[in-house]
Amino acid sequence: MDITSLQNPRVKHIVKLRENKKTRKEDGSMLVEGYDEIQLALAAGHKPQTLLTAPEIASQQMDIPSAETLTVSRHVFEKMSYRDNPDGWLAVFSIPHTSLDDLKLSDVPLVIVAESVEKPGNLGAILRTADAARVDALLVCDPRVDVWNPNVVRASRGAVFSVPIVECDNASALEWLKARKMRVIAATPSADVVYSDVDMNQPIAIAVGTEAEGLSSFWMSNADMQMKIPMMGNVNSLNVSVSTALIVYEAVRQRS
Repeated sequence: MDITSLQNPRVKHIVKLRENKKTRKEDGSMLVEGYDEIQLALAAGHKPQTLLTAPEIASQQMDIPSAETLTVSRHVFEKMSYRDNPDGWLAVFSIPHTSLDDLKLSDVPLVIVAESVEKPGNLGAILRTADAARVDALLVCDPRVDVWNPNVVRASRGAVFSVPIVECDNASALEWLKARKMRVIAATPSADVVYSDVDMNQPIAIAVGTEAEGLSSFWMSNADMQMKIPMMGNVNSLNVSVSTALIVYEAVRQRS
């Protein structure tokens, strides 16, 4: 057993990576917990710097020759873990850095623009949808949550590695989209057009905002059109990740 003490400096640093955005930024590193999530990162071409496992918990085997591998006791792993029922696998990865110019688009691209999403669970769920629907990219504009927060990674089930993500400001995102002749469609409850009536068989970017505030005036005024999801009950909007999934899969339905 390589590490059995909770006071070990490596353990303390990993806890800092879990809890502190500043530490992640300074290190350029992030945590990924879970066998399946680590495997998805590997499949996307990413290699961990360090792989930590608790043999008392882990039921599956993993061997990554290029990574430093450390075994830790159960109580040490539970100290580092951010899950309720950890499976005994945790890895430190370098944070991927993707710019707008790095993005490679399909012939008829579909992009999600998520403005100021503030909850890790919502951003993670949007990433799962983006992965499942093979969206070309997710542009996270003026973010309020750190994309590399472990809770985003957990909610995305590792899709942070399979979906191209760019953090940028609104103006840069719009300029990039317009340069590629992509139609920007803003999702808002105040629109007149229902999302299923919108032609999504062309290059489009679907812009979504926060549940409390919706999209800012920037996207509302610069979008090519606005669309809504019909609300027939007492609430006036859906969870942003649910709304995104409905609209994205409408695009998938039309295109297939």
